[in-house]
Amino acid sequence: MQDSGAEATSGTSYAYKASLIGSAHRFELTEEGLSWHIAGRSGLWPYDEISAIRLSFRPVSMQQHRFRADVSHSSGRRIAILSTSWQTAALMAPQDNGFRAFIIALHARMAKAGSRATLTAGLGGAAYAAVLAFLAVLTVAMAGLLIRALVIGEFAGALFILGFAALFAWQVGGFVRRNQPRSYGFEQLPRSLLP
Repeated sequence: MQDSGAEATSGTSYAYKASLIGSAHRFELTEEGLSWHIAGRSGLWPYDEISAIRLSFRPVSMQQHRFRADVSHSSGRRIAILSTSWQTAALMAPQDNGFRAFIIALHARMAKAGSRATLTAGLGGAAYAAVLAFLAVLTVAMAGLLIRALVIGEFAGALFILGFAALFAWQVGGFVRRNQPRSYGFEQLPRSLLP
């Protein structure tokens, strides 16, 4: 559900379907703040009351190129904005240009309003450490299997393990690299976390 016309190019509105059932999640940047409509609920958050934004790369099986922005309000409420939209039961469509324009415009309006929001990128520190620990254990296990295959002369098995490891590193490497925890400023959004 991409916006069309001037709104799409200026980045002042954005909509996506989070699931096949239900209405689209709609967002608009107004003079007063971030206006949102999600599942029959709506609200208006003044830009200076937005307490945090976290940008991350969140691929899923149906869409390997998906980005997410978690926007938090000073009251503790949070909304998620995704860069993909469900079209059919088997199709999740990317909305890269609309998402990027909206997120850049949101940051610009917050900066203009003098926001003191915490801007973070990637996964949280604990989640990222857990991912790295899991990958370290997996690497040791794969190395052990590779050594075992070479010792017993199973060269086809060793080749399979090397191929699987290369594919896994290619798939997971981008996720780990993009989601490294870090802070950023309004003037310099992390390019790797915008489509």
